[in-house]
Amino acid sequence: MVTAMTNKMLTFFQLCDSNFPTGAFSHSFGFETYMNEEVIHDASSFGAWLKVFLQEQLVYSEGLAARFVYDSLENDDETELVHRSQALTAQILPREIRVANQKMGERFLVLGRELFDIHALDIYHQAVKNKETDAHSVVVLTIIAHHLTLTKQEAIEAFLYSTISTMVQNAVRGVPIGQTAGQKLLLAFQAEIHQAFLRIEQLSEADFGSTPPGLEIAQMRHELLFARNFMS
Repeated sequence: MVTAMTNKMLTFFQLCDSNFPTGAFSHSFGFETYMNEEVIHDASSFGAWLKVFLQEQLVYSEGLAARFVYDSLENDDETELVHRSQALTAQILPREIRVANQKMGERFLVLGRELFDIHALDIYHQAVKNKETDAHSVVVLTIIAHHLTLTKQEAIEAFLYSTISTMVQNAVRGVPIGQTAGQKLLLAFQAEIHQAFLRIEQLSEADFGSTPPGLEIAQMRHELLFARNFMS
C-alpha cells in the first residue's frame, strides 16, 4: 500500500526533477561566460563555480526567499508572496537572469495550478496577472511544498538540489563534463546543500540579495557573448 508520506515525497521529487518543464535547461546562469573565457573547462572548474553560485548567490537570494515565504505561510500571512517576489525581481541586477526567472516562474506557476488546487497559488497567480509582481519558481515551489506538509528544511534543500541538479545537467551538455562526473558532483553537493540550509536559517532580512559582484558581472556579460548555447 502506498502511504500518504510516499505520495508526498514522490510528488515533490517530480517537481524537483531537472526534467520538469520550466525551461531551466536553456539557462547557464552565467557559467557560460566563464566557459567562453576557459575559466570553466572541466568538472573540477565547474564544481568550483557551482560552489560559489550555491553559497554566495542562491543562499542569499532564492534560498533565503524560500525561508521567508515558508515562514509566512506558517503564519497564514500570504502578503509575503507578493512582497518577496517583488524583492527578488528588484535584487536580480543582470537583465537576462531577471527575465529568465520571470519566464521560468510563469511556467512553473501555470504547471503548479494545473497540478494542484492551492488557495495561495491562486492568490499568487492573480497578483502576477494583475502585474503586481513577476512570478518566481522558488515562490511557487515553496507554496506547493508547504501545501504538501514538507518541513522547511525539506522544502529549501529540495529547491537548492533542484537548482544544482539543473545546472549540473546543463554543464554535462555545455562544458561538457560527462554524465559520470555530473553524478559525482551531485553526490558531493548533498553536504554543501545541507550547509547552505543551515546558513539560510541564520540570515536576516538585511542579508537578502547579498550577491558577489563578480557573479553578477559574469551574468551581465553573457548577453554580449558572440556565440551562446544558453539563453542566460
